[in-house]
Amino acid sequence: MIPYWMSRTELLLGEEKVQNLINKNVLIVGLGGVGGICAEMIARAGVGRMTIVDGDTVDLSNCNRQIPALHSTAGKLKAEVMAARLQDINPELQLTVITEFIKEEKTIALIESQRFDYAVDCIDTLSPKVWFIKACVDRNIPIVSSLGAGGKVDPLQIQVTDISKSYKCNLARYVRKYLHKVGISTGVQVVFSAEDVDQSRIIETEKAYPKKSIIGTVSYMPAVFGCVVASVVVRGLYEK
Repeated sequence: MIPYWMSRTELLLGEEKVQNLINKNVLIVGLGGVGGICAEMIARAGVGRMTIVDGDTVDLSNCNRQIPALHSTAGKLKAEVMAARLQDINPELQLTVITEFIKEEKTIALIESQRFDYAVDCIDTLSPKVWFIKACVDRNIPIVSSLGAGGKVDPLQIQVTDISKSYKCNLARYVRKYLHKVGISTGVQVVFSAEDVDQSRIIETEKAYPKKSIIGTVSYMPAVFGCVVASVVVRGLYEK
């Protein structure tokens, strides 16, 4: 039986596609501005099993753009805040919560811990991002990767394409470079924006560790990125 709270989704997609979503398992790594809203949209679409991963805690500077970030959640683990929210949306959701940063050997253990139907990369640190993408590609796990939402203000310039066709995005440039080094030049679906970035809105600071800089953001842009990423996942899953 499809639960009542999914009745509007069933009306749009039909029973078979909704049942497909209920039977799927999605892995989401990174629950910041993009990943948090992405996880919520995937859960609201009715996906029945999810694993969410993030080792970071809520900082008040996140309140301008991140779903888990409220004054009441400052200092709390983003993954735990999101877990409570997702299970309040769907009490029957089978949810695995990992409250640590994933990189290198931990990446392998994570993606081999279950059979995932789709993986979502919302990691904003270069090395773990590339590791995660490569690990999924090597195991033929469908993956979509979010590239840079920071410094952008025009949602109409967001695109979904292959990594090889991304441009005007600093993060995309570095991801392409490092993926080339491990033999991957194409075959990774990405969400990116071709909008020019005002470089004066980027500052280098030790406060950004493990990254080297902080970039300005606006409330809606990471959320739109997250919704577009979720749409790639949901549409990919219900057709299977």
